[in-house]
Amino acid sequence: MKAIVMRLRDMRFLRYLLASVGALAVDVGSFLAFLAFGMVAAPASAIGYTLGILAHWLLSSRTVFVGNVAERGPERTRQKAMFVASAVAGLAVTTLIVGTADLGGIDPRLAKVAAIAVSFTLTWLLRSKIVFRPKAD
Repeated sequence: MKAIVMRLRDMRFLRYLLASVGALAVDVGSFLAFLAFGMVAAPASAIGYTLGILAHWLLSSRTVFVGNVAERGPERTRQKAMFVASAVAGLAVTTLIVGTADLGGIDPRLAKVAAIAVSFTLTWLLRSKIVFRPKAD
């Protein structure tokens, strides 16, 4: 039984990784477009990340954590709020890393790569352990 649970968790992580890649495409594509239009790096990163958050909720709630999405009503609203809170934590980390690097003369695109890794780890942990935590039997 433990092997089955571990395999399902691995598949859930793989689905989360794929959902993250989709959301990341929205995030980074927007970020690069905003930079190309002359926007300052930190706000461009924040706006791109925000658009990625929207994409990630849609992908996560419909393909990754399907069995753990709360029913409509107050519990679902609470879950969405926690999802947004986890995204805000990732956004804060991303903006801090990119903004600090940019101020330090480091290419913001390189900083964005580092921020992606840190933010991914943080949001996976928050979402899998708190936001979409399986209900206790």
